[in-house]
Amino acid sequence: MSRFSSGLDLAAHGPSLPVLDSLGAIRFRALGDRMLLTNDAGDHALVSQAEFHGLLEGRPPADPARRDALARQGFMAGTRAPEDLAAAMARRKGFLASGPYLHVLVTTLRCNQGCVYCHASRIGMATPGHDMSLETADQAVAVALQSPSPTLTFEFQGGEPLANWPVVRRVVERALELGRGLGKDIRFSLVSNLSLMDDEKMAFLVDHGVQVCTSLDGPQDLHDANRPFAGGSSHAETVRWMERIDRAYQDRGLDPTLYHVEALLTVTRASLGRAGDIVEEYVRRGLQAIFVRPLNPFGFATLTWGKIGYGTGEFLAFHRAVLDDLVERNRRGTQILERLATIFLSKILSGTDPNYLDIRSPCGAGIGQIAYDHDGSVFCCDEGRMVNQMGDPMFRMGHLARDGYGDLVESEVVRSLCVASCLEALPGCSDCAYLPWCGSCPVYNYATQGNIFGRMPENEKCKLHMGVLDDLIGRLASADETDGAILRRWAIPRDRPFFSHEG
Repeated sequence: MSRFSSGLDLAAHGPSLPVLDSLGAIRFRALGDRMLLTNDAGDHALVSQAEFHGLLEGRPPADPARRDALARQGFMAGTRAPEDLAAAMARRKGFLASGPYLHVLVTTLRCNQGCVYCHASRIGMATPGHDMSLETADQAVAVALQSPSPTLTFEFQGGEPLANWPVVRRVVERALELGRGLGKDIRFSLVSNLSLMDDEKMAFLVDHGVQVCTSLDGPQDLHDANRPFAGGSSHAETVRWMERIDRAYQDRGLDPTLYHVEALLTVTRASLGRAGDIVEEYVRRGLQAIFVRPLNPFGFATLTWGKIGYGTGEFLAFHRAVLDDLVERNRRGTQILERLATIFLSKILSGTDPNYLDIRSPCGAGIGQIAYDHDGSVFCCDEGRMVNQMGDPMFRMGHLARDGYGDLVESEVVRSLCVASCLEALPGCSDCAYLPWCGSCPVYNYATQGNIFGRMPENEKCKLHMGVLDDLIGRLASADETDGAILRRWAIPRDRPFFSHEG
């Protein structure tokens, strides 16, 4: 724990500045004319420069209410009971009490679309030898069910996972059969372009409570440019099946604001400047959320970066434009949120962690997520599998044919990634004001900087997280009553029990 953040040059306060007992253990960051204070419990406060200098010099605020508020949050020494701090930290790190809950099964590497940003190094539909076998699927389910996590999510990825439908069906049926006997809460997610969907598959997925997720990159011209499809318009196929699946949920009497096909947005250079068009497309489709995701340096995207890539600053400007649009629409009565913002807002406002595996400390690689490739190779996460597809097995934990659950989660790969993603011990992270809410991805660090320990001053994901958090803290600080209520509502998760199969 550090009392001082590297975000400010303390030499400006004089060479003999004392560290006074009246100041609690804090981290801080300058935001305009104010200072953001945070601590290990995840509390935060914005103070003026005068208040901050007063705290450094042992002069707490004269206003009793202001002084009491800072004291309750532990920003003044000796004002918060150690057991209270411990309880707050335990709530934030509650995800460490269970094992891997997300189990990604790559049913096939084959795909029928040619996305310009594909992270998975796709294989043509006619290429044999790249499908997961039923035996391998059974082995993956058996390993996943050994996780101590009371909730398990099986996520089907590809390629296009529907290209190997027998494995999808087998995993759903087997996981439900075995998981219920173990008292597990079993959930399923299918990430698909939907072009291989048919009535039989749709009925099975809906009947078994499989959450369907697809990509929607905006209006038809933008989506089709990003996701070329030899069978016609990929956008037309996507929205057609989105509408049909949504109707199937409604026919079962389910709340359409909770139960619908989820959609993901991958931002390319062509997306920049079209925030309004993209949000309008999501609203037109009745979607309740948009997940603004940057390009990742994996797979085919590395070859096309010169055409589709952009700088972190450009992404942050686009993200701010999307949030501006969404907040305004919410003010007018349309409820739609942005997922990246809600992940951070949940951390900032709730005192808990939503357990989004890429943004936590330590990250979820191997201890929150396991990825099973089509051939039985096991990886710490899906991104680690993508690095393997690029020819580097750095993040392979083992193989289903020879390694059991214990061998996999106790492997050197997992141990190394835990160490490399504990922000509390990383240079550039340990004294950052955003440590309580942030996370580091060792796979991204390795892919971009050649080391699982990121060099944060040069790390683009670090810059992205800081930029989004700067924006959110500024919005919370300046929000009127209406905008504040909108942002707080985004931070409240809504449970969807239809997708839960409890034993």
